[in-house]
Amino acid sequence: MTANDLFVPRKQASLWGDALQRLRRSSNARVGATVILIFVFIGIFIPVIMPYNPRVDSDLANRLQAPATTRLFGTDDQGRDIFRRVLHGANISLRVGIIAVALALVVGCAVGLSSGFFGGTTDIIAMRLIEIMMAFPATLLAIAIVATRGPGLNNTMLAIGVVQIPVYARLSRSVTLSIKERDYILAARCIGASSSRQIIRHVLPNSLSPIIVQGSLSIAAAILEAAALGFLGLGAQPPTPEWGAMLADGYKYLTIGAWWVLLFPGLAIMLTVLGFNLLGDGLRDALDPQLKR
Repeated sequence: MTANDLFVPRKQASLWGDALQRLRRSSNARVGATVILIFVFIGIFIPVIMPYNPRVDSDLANRLQAPATTRLFGTDDQGRDIFRRVLHGANISLRVGIIAVALALVVGCAVGLSSGFFGGTTDIIAMRLIEIMMAFPATLLAIAIVATRGPGLNNTMLAIGVVQIPVYARLSRSVTLSIKERDYILAARCIGASSSRQIIRHVLPNSLSPIIVQGSLSIAAAILEAAALGFLGLGAQPPTPEWGAMLADGYKYLTIGAWWVLLFPGLAIMLTVLGFNLLGDGLRDALDPQLKR
């Protein structure tokens, strides 16, 4: 090493680049991402590789058959192949989770950013509305929304998205309150930057870390909520192969020994939720500057 090498500045990794490196080193994140990618692959490509029409998939002569080499997961009370239905259910559950969380994230962050940045009357009105929504248990509120609008997949996504809005509103508001007093926000205000420019260019990018982590965890919660609504008969309607609806159809046959009707849809829900939770834990550790090593 020469003397000149001592004065050559080392390239500093960006915040997101450094977070990505820590994310790659996280065993939780790797396992969670692998599980999620498997289900995403199934959800995208199985409908193309293995087309399925649930309305004609019925074989009463082979109802409640145990798992075998010809039908890996057995059959349900209508003689339908549980393996095919579980695979096709991945598309529905992931779609519900992602769309519902996207709706909650967009609306909740817009409310929270406006409330925290402008304060005053805007903050008071927005937070009182959010507190009213939080006064109702999330599942009960989702049931009320679906019961009012009618059961179905679209109403399920809407209901789950609405009940998760307060989570993002409060999170983005708390982050905005701390960010808007930073020096770079004061500098932007001094040079005449408009409020919208301050929010879009400075506040929003610097508040993304906790929102991303919450988003990954919320998808898992949304999938569970969709399964709960499906179990109650308020989600996707038969014969749609939705995992919660499959549990609702099959639990009554557990007493006669048809354990496979419940086991495989339940495992699919458990693995998907576990994958998003593990990824969320890895993201939380990677994006936390206090855990930087």
